[in-house]
Amino acid sequence: MRSKAVCLLSGGLDSTVTTYYAKHNGYDIATLSIAYGQRHTRELSCAETISKKVSAIKHITLPINFSHLSSTSLIKNSSIPIAHQQFQDIGKTIPSTYVPGRNIVFLSLALSWAEALDATNVFIGINAVDYSGYPDCRAEFISAFEQMAKLGTKKGIEGIPIHIQTPLLDKTKQEIIRLGHRLGVPFEYTWSCYKGDSKACGVCDSCQLRLKGFKEAGLTDPLSYETYPTWY
Repeated sequence: MRSKAVCLLSGGLDSTVTTYYAKHNGYDIATLSIAYGQRHTRELSCAETISKKVSAIKHITLPINFSHLSSTSLIKNSSIPIAHQQFQDIGKTIPSTYVPGRNIVFLSLALSWAEALDATNVFIGINAVDYSGYPDCRAEFISAFEQMAKLGTKKGIEGIPIHIQTPLLDKTKQEIIRLGHRLGVPFEYTWSCYKGDSKACGVCDSCQLRLKGFKEAGLTDPLSYETYPTWY
């Protein structure tokens, strides 16, 4: 019998590559997307499409409400604008797009569903190399969360703990894109931009990291962009 895994799937590039990686490594995957009141739902639509393409055994979009978090620019109707940083400054400080405790909440929800499904692993596409400075995208955080999961779940107490898998943690965006290319990831169905317009903006942190990755990987990003950063 194939092992089951829950994949946190936002519809973005990293989570999609992670989902394809889990499928490639023999897991029956269930995909979990979170509608937390983000600025747009374009990624969630992508997640539904990706789930079908990867033949997920189940896909759910779980609604929660982060609208009370006034300190982040990623929440719909936030008064905080999304900053456009110079590329060399990305990752030096924690940006306004940081959502307090987001990965703690998301992993907790994925862990709960994994235990209910009798899944052995939870996959999350966090990355500690080409990232925007988020504290919940680091190995130390994942290690601590996995220990908590071992202590706080029935499966953990019974000696069959659920593992948190982070296959992209130490990869550059270039390496992630090359891995996705080898796995046959349909990048045209992913979305990375912090805005949900018809075209990606090309200047937010996420767009710049994505464009840099494709350029260094020697591949063409299939998405359309409103503009491109000056360094591109």
